[in-house]
Amino acid sequence: MARHVRFLVHPGFVLLDLGGPLDAFSFANRLCGEHYRLSVASMGGGAVRSSCGLEVITEPLPEVGTDTPADTLIVVGAPEPPDEPWVDDLAAAIAAAAPHTRRLASVCTGAFILAASGVLDGRLVTTHWFYAPRLQARYPNLRVDGDRIYTCDGGVWTSAGISAGIDMTLALIEEDLGREAARSLARMLVVYYRRPGGQYQYSSLLDFDPGSDRIRRTLSFARENLAADLSVERLADVAHLSVRQFGRAFTSSTGMTPAKAVERMRVEAARTMVEDGRQTFEEIARLVGFIDPDRMCQGFLRVLGQTPQELRRLFRQPAPDGSRPAR
Repeated sequence: MARHVRFLVHPGFVLLDLGGPLDAFSFANRLCGEHYRLSVASMGGGAVRSSCGLEVITEPLPEVGTDTPADTLIVVGAPEPPDEPWVDDLAAAIAAAAPHTRRLASVCTGAFILAASGVLDGRLVTTHWFYAPRLQARYPNLRVDGDRIYTCDGGVWTSAGISAGIDMTLALIEEDLGREAARSLARMLVVYYRRPGGQYQYSSLLDFDPGSDRIRRTLSFARENLAADLSVERLADVAHLSVRQFGRAFTSSTGMTPAKAVERMRVEAARTMVEDGRQTFEEIARLVGFIDPDRMCQGFLRVLGQTPQELRRLFRQPAPDGSRPAR
């Protein structure tokens, strides 16, 4: 029997948060047989307008006991974490369906709706890096990791935004159909196979502006002193906090640990120089504070998913019209 995967949308949802995972399951059916029955639902059914203005026809989300429960329920995200009155009704419906559903999942800010239902309490979760601090502050019972592309904790899955929903869906399909099916599907979709869920989301921490003045001051210091000692002890001194207080405050404000933030800022600064191609990797590593090119390479793999060498080759490769990639 085909597994029923139900997508749950709401007013202002992001079309790609729905379309990417939906098409991934659809292509899995084409490649591997009809393993999935797919549907798109909303609280009232009918046409639901997305954030780009396109409407999607949906079926009503059935009440528990009136229909066969879905095997997997995926809550689609919106450009901003939703806080309209309908969120409470949607969260209550999810809470009622959760005990009868094998897997729950969310894409991007859909995690806020899952969190409102209570099903994420105590779990490790993620969302778009920009909204991770807000998710942690609004729902302190969650363990939010703003770095991850997707998470799975006890059969509840969450993912970052847009393309990360496809990464999560590939992992769901691999869980159901096996590695070779997921690998074949990734080739068909022209995406990475099994991009690690723990790989960093890319975000611009060089421009990040947290709400806390202490953390803002610390990030400014780090940006201006990338080649210096940026240990947690040094950054705590800048913030005038104990190491323990600083670690908690920093993670709450940015959704990541100080060490991960420093690594990401160094990678972002190094990336521009790598793409420019005028300096050696040894020079770049020294300028941005990595101990050596090997450490810089490890940082690039964690943050960007590719090595400095791969990135430089990409930017040296002429485009079809003979031009170079824009810098």
